[in-house]
Amino acid sequence: MTVSSATTRNSYSGNASTTAFAYGFKIFATTDLEVVIRSAAGVETIKTLSTHYSVSGAGGNVTFGSAPASGETVIIRRKLTLTQGTDYVENDSFPANSHEDALDRLTMITQQIQEEVGRSLKASTTTLTRATIRNSSNS
Repeated sequence: MTVSSATTRNSYSGNASTTAFAYGFKIFATTDLEVVIRSAAGVETIKTLSTHYSVSGAGGNVTFGSAPASGETVIIRRKLTLTQGTDYVENDSFPANSHEDALDRLTMITQQIQEEVGRSLKASTTTLTRATIRNSSNS
């Protein structure tokens, strides 16, 4: 499979009756999701798999035991561990499926980091940092 979408998160408004919320991106395991409820006051609470919600499919649904309240926001985002679990054994046949999964995982990790960077404060491209000034003065 290729990673043909840059979507790494979905956001929904709670209405006190809906319990199932779709996520439209691939995951490898149910633990690859982070589910956050943001209250109307802006307080964010990370929910726990099996305690607060369940997951179906690898691009399926997050289902809560009780519906998020009106005024709450549900955020479902892919959150992979930053590890590489594919082990290639010398002189074995080339495992195309596991290799593709490894490449997909790296692409997803890159998208995850980009999503986080996109929410951070940034200096302009021309802003010099202390390290840049220090390194250029040593030249």
